[in-house]
Amino acid sequence: MPFARYVQPGRVALVAEGPLKGKLVSIVDVIDQTRALVDGPVTGVSRQQIRLNQLHLTKFRMKYPYTAPTRIVRKSWTEDKIVEKWTESQWAKKLANKEKRAQMTDYDRFKLSSARVKRNRARTAVFKSLKVKAARGGKFGKKKVPKTAEKKARTKKATSAKPAKK
Repeated sequence: MPFARYVQPGRVALVAEGPLKGKLVSIVDVIDQTRALVDGPVTGVSRQQIRLNQLHLTKFRMKYPYTAPTRIVRKSWTEDKIVEKWTESQWAKKLANKEKRAQMTDYDRFKLSSARVKRNRARTAVFKSLKVKAARGGKFGKKKVPKTAEKKARTKKATSAKPAKK
């Protein structure tokens, strides 16, 4: 499958490393094969060059002319609502959760662990009941399980008369 995200003017990227790590920028111009001119007027990143291996390209792209000034980039950024789109994306949510986990204390981790145990017990109970229900309906497993287990009638063994020992 061909690439869907190209290094091109207007492409929004996330800075992966360096002092600007975690900030969104827009590629304004490609300098050479390893560097690009970026600008992030809304995220507080001034216009500067950055190595391409420090960027993660996102699916968002803005339309503005080649080497547009900062005011045009800012206008396009606000019109396209890039910040709102980014916060709604799965990628941003995953990064936010990662940040929350990094800020957790020991007690928070303990509470999370105990909550998981409770959730998994409830999930297992529901799964087992659904499994039994499906088996009774003949939709699960090889054998059809009867609704009520048939009980065998208990019978007493006939006492046989043993011959007396001599």
